[in-house]
Amino acid sequence: MQRTLSIIKPDGVKKNLIGEVISRFEKNGLRIAALKKIKLTKEQAQGFYIVHKDKPFYHSLTNFMSEGPIVVMVIEGEDAINKVRKIMGATNPSMAEPGTIRRDFADDVERNIVHGSDKLETAMTEIPFFFSEIEIF
Repeated sequence: MQRTLSIIKPDGVKKNLIGEVISRFEKNGLRIAALKKIKLTKEQAQGFYIVHKDKPFYHSLTNFMSEGPIVVMVIEGEDAINKVRKIMGATNPSMAEPGTIRRDFADDVERNIVHGSDKLETAMTEIPFFFSEIEIF
């Protein structure tokens, strides 16, 4: 059993895709172990994306991630990290497989509806950023 973090970004929340995104994960054998809707401050978004601080998209990404509410969730299941990433699709929606979340709903590389941990080490850092152990079931 593996855990990963996924975020429905402000564009996904604004487009009323919360249920659709969760449904796609659940229909693929994954379980939502924790879930909450929050709004990040600019400083919190910067803290979460600190690994990208030297990249040219850092400021626009953290502005975007703090512009409206997001839904953060811990997803659990067999090979959860890879399954979530496959369901989300490539970061660039124009390169994502048909039927993936990003291909179906995203506008561009940055406003791409969802985030998912890219590997186990990342998930182990990202999950506690948003959830304490008593919030994960």
